[in-house]
Amino acid sequence: MTEALTAQGGPPRWRAVAGPAVGLAGAALAAVAGWSSPLLLVGGRVVPGWAVSAVLLAAALALRGVLRRTGRRHPAGTATLLGRWAGWVRWGGLLLIAVAALGTTLGAADDLVSSARYHVLRPVGPGGCTAVVRETSFLVIGTGEAYAVGRTGVALGTAGSWTVDDGYRPFDAGTYALRWGPDGTGVLQISGRATDPVLGGGLVDVDCG
Repeated sequence: MTEALTAQGGPPRWRAVAGPAVGLAGAALAAVAGWSSPLLLVGGRVVPGWAVSAVLLAAALALRGVLRRTGRRHPAGTATLLGRWAGWVRWGGLLLIAVAALGTTLGAADDLVSSARYHVLRPVGPGGCTAVVRETSFLVIGTGEAYAVGRTGVALGTAGSWTVDDGYRPFDAGTYALRWGPDGTGVLQISGRATDPVLGGGLVDVDCG
């Protein structure tokens, strides 16, 4: 069969269609990561959602390019197959790439403008649950979000958030407490100062269950 395809002057048919399909799927994953703000913990280091999106997008584009180069010479009948869906796949892929790039850019810009800092809190919970905090400060308001990261190293959403007056950063200052229960659920308490009180959300449940 391989000899027959080679004789027709092209690689196996799947290679001709795999490039656009991989590009579309990769761009979709990157777009989701760029706008849903997941958080990844690798070797004790935090990888924010916008960075996850950037890596997924770059990998998808690179793999798509490789597959397209190996599938340029289409076997007989492939051109008809491609003609039916290549148009919307191409434009759909470009749209997803633009959406992913926009989400990545806005996420990175937000971290930069708000001087975001990520903290991996200790101790780790009994079930391996880890509390990770993103702390920001902009003008006269300090904000933060807590993430519950399980053994997979991925948090798909926040466990809670808070706001502090005057741009105060409780985790930089160490004015917080983390306690774990025997069931692996943690309680994170955020405290301000007399002049920089917590305006809302000073108590967060950290649960990886």
